[in-house]
Amino acid sequence: MRFGACIDTLYTELDWYDRMAAAKADGFDAVEFWDWRERDLEKAAASAKKAGILISGFNGDADYSPVDPEHYEPYLAELKKSMDAAKILGAPTVTIHSNALGDGGIVVDHYDELSDTVKLCSMYRTLTAAAKLAEETGIQINLEGLNIYTDHVGNFLAYTRMAAEVVRLIGSPKLKILYDVYHMQINEGRMCDIIAAYGDTFGHVHIADVPGRHEPGTGEINYVKVLKCLDAIGYKGIVGCELFPATDTATAVKAIMDVKRAVEA
Repeated sequence: MRFGACIDTLYTELDWYDRMAAAKADGFDAVEFWDWRERDLEKAAASAKKAGILISGFNGDADYSPVDPEHYEPYLAELKKSMDAAKILGAPTVTIHSNALGDGGIVVDHYDELSDTVKLCSMYRTLTAAAKLAEETGIQINLEGLNIYTDHVGNFLAYTRMAAEVVRLIGSPKLKILYDVYHMQINEGRMCDIIAAYGDTFGHVHIADVPGRHEPGTGEINYVKVLKCLDAIGYKGIVGCELFPATDTATAVKAIMDVKRAVEA
């Protein structure tokens, strides 16, 4: 099983561009981050190449939301820019969400004036067009649901079933789910049942423990069991460690690699 490090939350004691080499040295297969617009793309690509590590992806969203019918055209235009950035970085995927996110992951607009029907139909329409764009560019889209209780109040996409059913209906090989175990434990639990039911739609996985969003072993999730469930369904994607160290990066990385070894045993 391949593991990735989110270098916006791990290795923060280092210069951002040096974090890729540190992740590689610690045994990670890939790195990911949040906003490509804040980075020098050429320098990031060179840093990854020098380190010998894959940049698996980043957020492809901007200030627009697929649940808003009025955002259809600008959303797709910004997504295309993100896909162009992915090509420069050699990243195979971009991550998208149902709502635009502001500083600290705050949901910018809850769209209380729109019904759930309008939001869902708009998201379906926009994602159908986005999937065609993904097929044209060769960059996979990973649609991520977020928890609506602790970090992202007001986010529309909150449950794996909705995401999976939309992905299956659209039926594009370039549109998948980003299954974030941390977010979905908070929203719905039943991780192994969910993985068995919808794991065929997963294109990427995020892990962090609950509560606190720290490394495995600091909270309530049995990550050895959860990752073995992923392995059992034949998941071949990356397990991205999008987590904040409870104490420091070295301690968090040790906990991650201990889980990795236990799963592989």
